[in-house]
Amino acid sequence: MPSHRYRDVYSRVEVPLTERDWPHARLTTAPLWVPVDLRDGNQALAEPMDPARKRRLFELMVAMGYKEIEVGYPSASQTDYDFIRLIADTDIAPSDVTIVVFTPARRDLIERTVDSIRGVRNDVVVHMYTATAPTWRDVVLGHGRAALTELIVSGGRDVLEFAGDLENVRFEFSPEVFNLTEPDYALEVCDVMTTLWDASAQRPVIVNLPATVEIATPNVYADQIEYMHKNLTRRDAVILSVHPHNDRGTGVACAELAVLAGAQRVEGCLFGNGERTGNVDIATLALNLHAQGIDPMIDFSDIDAIRRTVEHANRIEIHPRHPYVGDLVHTAFSGTHQDAIKKGFAEHRARAAAEGRRTDEVEWRVPYLPIDPADLGRSYDAVIRVNSQSGKGGIAYLLETEYGIGLPRRLQIDFAHHVQMHTDATGSEVTASQLWGIFEAEYLAAPAGDSAVELACFGTTDESTTVTLRVGDSELTSVHHNVGPVEALTDALARTGISLEVLGLHQTSIGSGNDSDALTLIEYRSGTVTRWAAGRNRSVLTATLESLIVAANQIRRRR
Repeated sequence: MPSHRYRDVYSRVEVPLTERDWPHARLTTAPLWVPVDLRDGNQALAEPMDPARKRRLFELMVAMGYKEIEVGYPSASQTDYDFIRLIADTDIAPSDVTIVVFTPARRDLIERTVDSIRGVRNDVVVHMYTATAPTWRDVVLGHGRAALTELIVSGGRDVLEFAGDLENVRFEFSPEVFNLTEPDYALEVCDVMTTLWDASAQRPVIVNLPATVEIATPNVYADQIEYMHKNLTRRDAVILSVHPHNDRGTGVACAELAVLAGAQRVEGCLFGNGERTGNVDIATLALNLHAQGIDPMIDFSDIDAIRRTVEHANRIEIHPRHPYVGDLVHTAFSGTHQDAIKKGFAEHRARAAAEGRRTDEVEWRVPYLPIDPADLGRSYDAVIRVNSQSGKGGIAYLLETEYGIGLPRRLQIDFAHHVQMHTDATGSEVTASQLWGIFEAEYLAAPAGDSAVELACFGTTDESTTVTLRVGDSELTSVHHNVGPVEALTDALARTGISLEVLGLHQTSIGSGNDSDALTLIEYRSGTVTRWAAGRNRSVLTATLESLIVAANQIRRRR
């Protein structure tokens, strides 16, 4: 790898910060979330949103509780312009939602942008940006620092000329590629703009500091934000905002550290769509707060419906391992994980019962599940799935949740071996119904044929039990005194040459309710071999007797 062609970030941006507060800070409240899916995310799509998709996504954001939404780039797109006019002419934007529109620092584009918002009854933010980093100044804009400052100021004056008299309009400035801009110059242009726009507590200016192209570890970005937070001239009249991208895969970390460093507002996209590797994922950020007991102030209680809308709008599927929303993020295949989750669920239910509370009212502490899937509208159906990596805990969990069957631990171990042979042979995942099929074949199925043992008759009185066994064409009737039904049947089987010792007997049921079947599970020894068998019937006694007949036929089959 030709790594020598690249410069480390410290040689490009040195932050004059000697003491840092952010390493000791703690997240305690949610910042102001600003989804930019309709502008920044839309610009990153191979097929930008049509009006119907744009409106559906906007209405989702409103329903989720976002109070400030960047809705478009009206000077660059007629679709965006028309969508803002739709907001002006209809009531799709509730009165408490602030609308943000985006423009470069160019007079004709600023004029068209302001024209698009005339008549909008909501509060509006006009967001003006200009790239300020050295490479962009030299390669893209061809301006030195002084000339670029004049260009920015000229754009700011145009914003005031066209929108300064609109009482519902506030202003936002982004020094694009802030994270690659010299800190002193970024501070200079931001102070110039807050002075020009007369930032005040009554009409604050948003200073948005984008990590347009991620180039450093998140701590460097935190230093840059804290430097601005501590040195902006009109800090009390500024809403400090960040806009991280994800080129290094650390956009979420950058945003979280930036909030610790003083940022009050975060721009990003639902599930992280955006140019290159995307904008910061504001859904993950919000749910990270939720997982720490902090209200994110956004409703994710039906995350699958949110995902479907975002996928429809972007025409991009969300990865199954995407944090919180992916199909597999709450799913365990690993045996050790499954065992821990199964025990965690059991402990959670027991704790709720002991406290006399509902399970959704007690502290969540199930291993491997940082949040309760139910908080996001997810069921527990897919929490544990079985493949060749799974163990007894996951297998037992599926049978218990799908069929209500509780397996003794030693039977879990025995059954896991049979499932493992199946998954190794097929290489595929096993569903709950397939698990039940394997269980039936191994423990419930009694071999048919001439050599099979059948229970032809079983009668009891207060003093004796009469058993009739049929083996092929032969029948053997025996009478047993002063013994229970299990002992009577095992004695009768012994007289046919089938000797077995019942080591343990477990009763459970299949399903729940009055119409459920009884399931008897027996552990037995025949010679030196210990095995399991099962019997199923509405009658508990008949299920027990059938389990012994299954065991007898297993012995005959092995012979």
